[in-house]
Amino acid sequence: MSETGSTQRIGKVMMILAWVIGLGLAAMWFSGLEEQRLNPNRAPESIATDGGIEVHLESNPQGHYLMTGAINGQEVTFLLDTGATFVAVPANLAKRLGLPEGRRITVTTANGNADSFTTRIDTLQLGAIRLNDVNAGIVPGMDGEEILLGMSALRQLDFTQRGGQLILRQHR
Repeated sequence: MSETGSTQRIGKVMMILAWVIGLGLAAMWFSGLEEQRLNPNRAPESIATDGGIEVHLESNPQGHYLMTGAINGQEVTFLLDTGATFVAVPANLAKRLGLPEGRRITVTTANGNADSFTTRIDTLQLGAIRLNDVNAGIVPGMDGEEILLGMSALRQLDFTQRGGQLILRQHR
């Protein structure tokens, strides 16, 4: 093989590698944009006020309020749901978080009745807001990686919606 043929082959390989790397980086970038669109509150703004702490959330394009928070120090994604009686955790996620299954209960959902297990969350973090000893349920039939942040947590806060923004307020 001539030196020119070898150089051309190396050039083609380098060009293909550059395209593959470029496409991979573009896919990662667009994936990050999509995640930001679905959950615009990955690092929610927290404001200390005279009366307590406020966390400001932006709605996503579907009008839902998703936010990154923590359960017992482990990062999770919450979907705020004022129609949910308690914090509902998918069973696969509850296992990863180390939440113990309590007694079996039947809950009524939008899809009908479902089995659930009681549990308690030691600490639930929403930005700078920290809630302790929160009632929750482990729901085996629940899919996904999002936790429904229901009224067992939200009743401990004041919340106000204005336009596409939701303000959570914890009083001192």
